[in-house]
Amino acid sequence: MISNFFSKSKPVHYIVVSVILLLVFVLSRLNVFPEHSSLLFLVKQIGLFFTAFLSVFVFDFLVSRNGLTKKNSYNIILFVLFFAILPQTLLNPRLLFANLFILLALRRLISLRSPKEIKKKLFDASFWIALATLFYFWSWVFFIMVFAALLVYVISDVKNYLIPFVGVLAVAIIAMSYVIILDKDLIGYTAGVFDFSLDFSPLNSKRIIIGSTLLLSFGLWSSFYYIKNINAQMKSNKPSFKLIILSAILGLFIIAVAPSKNGSEFLFLFAPLSIIMTNYIEVIPEKWFKEILLWIIILTPIVLLML
Repeated sequence: MISNFFSKSKPVHYIVVSVILLLVFVLSRLNVFPEHSSLLFLVKQIGLFFTAFLSVFVFDFLVSRNGLTKKNSYNIILFVLFFAILPQTLLNPRLLFANLFILLALRRLISLRSPKEIKKKLFDASFWIALATLFYFWSWVFFIMVFAALLVYVISDVKNYLIPFVGVLAVAIIAMSYVIILDKDLIGYTAGVFDFSLDFSPLNSKRIIIGSTLLLSFGLWSSFYYIKNINAQMKSNKPSFKLIILSAILGLFIIAVAPSKNGSEFLFLFAPLSIIMTNYIEVIPEKWFKEILLWIIILTPIVLLML
């Protein structure tokens, strides 16, 4: 049974999810590979796969280190299967990099549950989010999480509220130095960066509609349990669980305002949704229902390939 296989965290699970991710990555790019691929093109593709691969393991480290789920592998298999359900998320290099940096920032923010090196954690989180913003402008909304973390972890020192701005300034200085030294066109780079759109018609395809509906409906159903269960968590864990909910809300906001809607913007929702759904799967008493739920998520990408 698939639910039993992933119910414990085992090294073989990392091999399984890596193979699935590689398969999905290759299949998602079949239509974009040129007839005669250059060495540079192949190197770029390997780099992009490594970015997606690293995202999975940063996410797993974030979850396991901070006790956001129990000791199982549901979270990483769901994370990778979401890529399979919406493979468009692997086709936008800028979003892949931005999402990796957001995961690194989230890892530092959740680690604020420990009072050690608070200033360093805040600087790191702000630095990563600012870096993500350079790749995808709407990543800036995750700065909200920095100040939300200060509130939920009851960090009252006023100096800590200034540190996020230092992190942003550090990235701004690096970016401006890059522009000046390499004589880049700053105006051309910023053109259209502030655009947004509330037009969802570009998402009007069977694959995206079915895939996104599945993720959002299962996610919404799981969220009811997740939010209800926050009060049952240990006091030290409650702030972390609240930040995951906020992360999901911000991911939905980016989906709503993304200027170019093609399905790739759902990527920011994968991490919080995987955590929320894993917490729900862990407590499902009926094994048959848990099995059906997982098989639906596994079989959906295969069905979508046939459409």
